[in-house]
Amino acid sequence: MTETVVEMRHITKKFGEFKANDDISLSLHQGEILALLGENGAGKSTLMGMLSGLLETTSGEILINGREVKMKNPRDAKHYGIGMVHQHFMLIPAFTVLENIILGDEPIKGGVRIDYAGAEKKIQELSDRYQLDIDVHAKVRDITVGMQQRVEIMKALYREANIFIFDEPTAALTPQEIEQLMKIFRALADEGKSIIFITHKLKEIKEAADRCVVIRSGRVIDTVQIEGVSEERLAEMMVGRKLRNTVEKKVVDQKQVVLDVQQLNVEKNSRLMVKNLSLQVHTGEIVGVAGVDGNGQSELIDAITGMQKIKSGSVEIMGKHYENKPVRSITEAGVGYIPEDRQTVGLILPLSLAENLSLKNYYQKPANKSGVLNYQYINEHGRKLIKDFDIRSQSEQISVGSLSGGNQQKVVVAREIASDPNLLIAANPTRGVDVGAIEYIHEMINQERNSGKAILLVSFELDEILKLSDRIVVMHEGEIVGEIDPKETSSQELGLMMAGKKVQTKTQEAAN
Repeated sequence: MTETVVEMRHITKKFGEFKANDDISLSLHQGEILALLGENGAGKSTLMGMLSGLLETTSGEILINGREVKMKNPRDAKHYGIGMVHQHFMLIPAFTVLENIILGDEPIKGGVRIDYAGAEKKIQELSDRYQLDIDVHAKVRDITVGMQQRVEIMKALYREANIFIFDEPTAALTPQEIEQLMKIFRALADEGKSIIFITHKLKEIKEAADRCVVIRSGRVIDTVQIEGVSEERLAEMMVGRKLRNTVEKKVVDQKQVVLDVQQLNVEKNSRLMVKNLSLQVHTGEIVGVAGVDGNGQSELIDAITGMQKIKSGSVEIMGKHYENKPVRSITEAGVGYIPEDRQTVGLILPLSLAENLSLKNYYQKPANKSGVLNYQYINEHGRKLIKDFDIRSQSEQISVGSLSGGNQQKVVVAREIASDPNLLIAANPTRGVDVGAIEYIHEMINQERNSGKAILLVSFELDEILKLSDRIVVMHEGEIVGEIDPKETSSQELGLMMAGKKVQTKTQEAAN
C-alpha cells in the first residue's frame, strides 16, 4: 500500500454523556478512495467533522502524513490540505459560482482589488483538467443540484486540497451526474489525491472504493477490501441483519380515481415546464414517475400541491377541483407530501422534532387549545412517532436541524404518513438514507398502497421506481412520453426512455 496520509487513532467524541464516536481508528492512503459506511446517526459525519476542523475530538489522535495535528477549525484543515464537500452545500445562493468558489480565499491584485480574472483563469484550468463543466458567471440559485455539487468540488480544488472528504455526495444527484462524479473521484485518485466518501449506496462503494470502513452505533465494525466483499455482506454488516429486497403487494381495489390531472400546463421563469400533461392515480396504486432531473417533475408536483401556479389545465383530488388553491386547502383534502428538498420545504430546522412532527395539525385540536399550542400533546405525539418510525434521536425536544440527513428524512416521512392521507406524493423519499431505512420507508409506502391509498412516486432511483410502482410513466421535456408495466421492463430500457428514445415493451412487441 502507498504512503499513509491520514490516521485517526482511538477517536472518541462525546456530546454530554452521549458518545457519537467511540474509540474509532482508521487510515487513508495516498491515491486511495476509502468509503465510510453506516446507518443514519452512526457517527460518520461527526467523525469527518473532526477531520475537517468543524469539531474537536474528546480524545484520540489525528495524524497527517505521519505527524500529529490539532484541528481547531476548518482553516487548520485547509492548511493540511483537507477539503470537505458537505451533504448540504455551503453555498450562498445570491452569489455567483465564481464568488462562492473564492469566498474567503480571494486573490488580491495591486494590494486592494480582487483579481477576478486571475481566479477565473485558475478555475477554468481546473475545470478543463477534471471535466467539471461549471458556469462561473451563473448565480448559484439558478443552477442545478448537480452543478452545485461540482462547485463544491471546485472550492476544494481551488484551495489546493490533497485530501477530499465527501459527505453523501450523490444523495441529490441523478444517475448521470453520479456516473460523472465517480469519474471525477477516479481522476483525483489517479493524480495521487486521497478521498474519503460517506455514502449509503452500496453500488457506488463497489464501483468506486478501494476499501470500506463500516461503522455501527459509533464504533468500527470492520474494515474490508472492496474487491472481496458483496453488497449483501456490506449491508448486513451495516445494519446487523439481512435485508429484504422485495415488498409484498396485495390485490386491492384500484377503481376509484383519487388524483386526476388533465391537460396541465405549468410555466416557470417564462418557460413551459409541464406541457399538456394528463395523469391519473387510483386507490391502492403506486404510479411511478421516471425522468432525468429537470424534465418537469418538480413543477408537476409543485402544481398539484399548490406550491406553483398552474397556467392551464385541471387538478382534481377525490373528485373536487384544486387548481391554484392554497397549500393548506390541498393538505386538508387529504394530500401528504414528502418533498425532494427536506431542509427547504419539508422542515423548519430550528424547531424541535416534536414541533416539526406537528406542522400539519398544530392549528387543530388536540395540538391546539383555543389558539394556544398544547405542548403536552405535541411532545407525546412526537415521542410516539420517533418510536414508531425509528428516528434516531436522544429526545423529541432537540432541534431537527441537529439530526443527520437521513433522520431528518424519517421525520418528514413519519409526519406525512401519520397524517393518514388519501393521496401520498413522495419525491425521492429515500434520498440520503441508509439501506436499512430505505427498506423501512419502502415498507411504509407499500403499506399505504395495500391499505387502499393512492401514491404518486417521483424518484431518480430507477431500482426504487421498478420495485415499488404498479405503473410507471416516463417524463421527458415536460411531457409523458410513455407508460410501462415495471414487470415488463428493465432499468436499461427505462433509462433509454428517460433520454427520449422510443423503446418497445414486451406487451407492445406482442401486439405488433
